[in-house]
Amino acid sequence: MSAIFTSDLGGPATGLPHFWEHTVGSGHATLALRADWQVQMKRARADLGVQHVRFHGILCDDMGTLICQSDELLYSFFNTDQIFDFLLSIGMKPFVELSFMPSTLSSGGQTVFHYRANVTLPRDYSQWSVLIRKLVEHWVQRYGLAEVRQWFFEVWNEPNLTAFGNGKQTDYFELYRYTVEAIKSVDKSLKVGGPATAANAWIDDFIGFCTVNDLPADFISTHHYPTDAFGKPGDDTEAQLAASTRSILREQTREVRSKAGDRPVYYTEWCTSSNPRDPMHDDPYAAAFIVKTILEANGLVQGYSYWTFSDIFEENYFPSVPFHGGFGLQNIHGIAKPAYRAFQLLHELGTEIMPVGGQHETVDAWFVRGDQKATLVLTNFALPRHPIATEQVSFTLSGAKSASRASIQRIDLEHANAKRRWEQMGKPEYLSVAMVDELNEVSLLRKESVSCNFANGTLTLDVTMLPQSVAAIQFTS
Repeated sequence: MSAIFTSDLGGPATGLPHFWEHTVGSGHATLALRADWQVQMKRARADLGVQHVRFHGILCDDMGTLICQSDELLYSFFNTDQIFDFLLSIGMKPFVELSFMPSTLSSGGQTVFHYRANVTLPRDYSQWSVLIRKLVEHWVQRYGLAEVRQWFFEVWNEPNLTAFGNGKQTDYFELYRYTVEAIKSVDKSLKVGGPATAANAWIDDFIGFCTVNDLPADFISTHHYPTDAFGKPGDDTEAQLAASTRSILREQTREVRSKAGDRPVYYTEWCTSSNPRDPMHDDPYAAAFIVKTILEANGLVQGYSYWTFSDIFEENYFPSVPFHGGFGLQNIHGIAKPAYRAFQLLHELGTEIMPVGGQHETVDAWFVRGDQKATLVLTNFALPRHPIATEQVSFTLSGAKSASRASIQRIDLEHANAKRRWEQMGKPEYLSVAMVDELNEVSLLRKESVSCNFANGTLTLDVTMLPQSVAAIQFTS
């Protein structure tokens, strides 16, 4: 079945704010002290337009934020300063996840991840409040109140999961109470929110708790993955995704948007799957999923933070295999995956989206207008084990005043696909400088001309779309 779509330049436009650029995820705070992490972050800022970064563990012992020596509590914010100084120097800001528990304040020994982050509640909430207040006061003094008012403070990470504590809602709410009161004691305009849950959980109850107790909740944050509720991370990801629904994240986002009322909604984690070793993270599949998911979320959220921008990541261990299925948009060498190029194409879009007519089982189309250009975005996407084939796409644009030049950029099996070239190299575990250079070259987006016909104010073109692919056709007069 051919995919046939139409649009009209004279039709009503809807705003397309680049909400997906608001925040991007990283792994662990100490990674931000690495030179290669900073190189990749600077590149993502330049290429993708990302504005904030969120990571775990800014309060963990390996950051030195709070330790105890000879029965004396010692506060040290030097390492956090090094990270935030860097972010501000490249035009970015932190989305501050306040986690995890310094061991000197911890009520138990439960830890998570390779770096053994303590996830227990504070044994002394008053001392927790002192830590949070001192930390925020320090940032205000160092960076100025006007700057810190632009940041976001999120309390904990996925408290509904026992991996990150006891999973009890009442305990999280108590932690939130002490945290938000400490931050607001520094300045009432600082933005604090939660519940930072996995799988869109606790939204109603969190808002209700804050309302009843007259506590501010300046934004709602939560997480979701298309594999949620279909198995545990590390299970058969293909089977989990095959059991999912084509636009499940859009439906969940709509529900959270409805529950949040007039509060801003920030998804502070999402990805193509929750499996930290998913081969599809490195494939064109991820690019098609990303483009479709993001454009379907338009109008529902203020921020949509992809997890993560880099494979410089160590929750389980730090791998050396260049393409090991990590969450990152870039691999450990900084080579752009198809997912990275998807965000690059999205960054280049304008800010007005036009109505598009037409429907297809696997192909979706969006027409986006900018100041000097317009772009037709196409995806040919299906969940694993669902039918998908190469499709012929026909597009008709009404209301064009003159013939346009058109160029196409593709992400598919044959375009912007560094992993495929690595596989052709024999999947070497360690890359030479020459190999890295070659893979970087293969990963690039390429512009090719596209033939289109123009007659009586109507422009038409035809495009072939491979399975699990993205195409961006740009029109300029």
